[in-house]
Amino acid sequence: MSKTIRILLADDHPLFREGVAHSLSAEKDLKVIVQANTAEEAVELVRSLKPDVAILDISMPIMGGVAAAAQIALLGLGTRIVMLTVAEDRDTLFAALKAGAHGYVLKGVSASDLRAAIRQVAEGEPFITPALAAELVFEFSRPKRKDPTQDLTPREGAVLERIAEGLTNREIGDQLHLSEKTVKHYVTLVLQKLHVRSRTEAALLAVTREHSARGPSEKR
Repeated sequence: MSKTIRILLADDHPLFREGVAHSLSAEKDLKVIVQANTAEEAVELVRSLKPDVAILDISMPIMGGVAAAAQIALLGLGTRIVMLTVAEDRDTLFAALKAGAHGYVLKGVSASDLRAAIRQVAEGEPFITPALAAELVFEFSRPKRKDPTQDLTPREGAVLERIAEGLTNREIGDQLHLSEKTVKHYVTLVLQKLHVRSRTEAALLAVTREHSARGPSEKR
């Protein structure tokens, strides 16, 4: 890339920040034009200087890097945002991406990898530290377990509810206006569809599903 990438670097640890700035500015196509000690300062500097890339630490005091990323994104100045952090959890990663970050780099990365990530983001491509990216791909590609009760017909679901209540076939038939023989047939179908071997297992599955479907305020 022939164009010089103008960078804002925000981190509340001066020694670390200056080391990163020195490493980046040693490259001809990278130039740290300003450093910020707080997230609030970073937002104002982006507003006034319009850097190509803003590198933000997540754990800065008061506002924090994620909130700063959101405010910078709202400015609509085209500044690309890279989070440089020690946070490896998915919740923080998702929060940063939702806020508008284009890159997510861990602080343990090598100087050359950091420079490569900044160039990639500046060119319009996203970047996530490979280990985290691989974890995300695995999480999203993993088959989700289907709720077996979704395969039940309304009548079979009604039978399952009453099995969970401990009713006998005759009692279920009385409530649903079915013969005991018909109820027995439905019970067999329910056990087959739920892949369980007994009424007890079916009842346990139904109760567990009902408990997990309740909201926090409904659970006891």
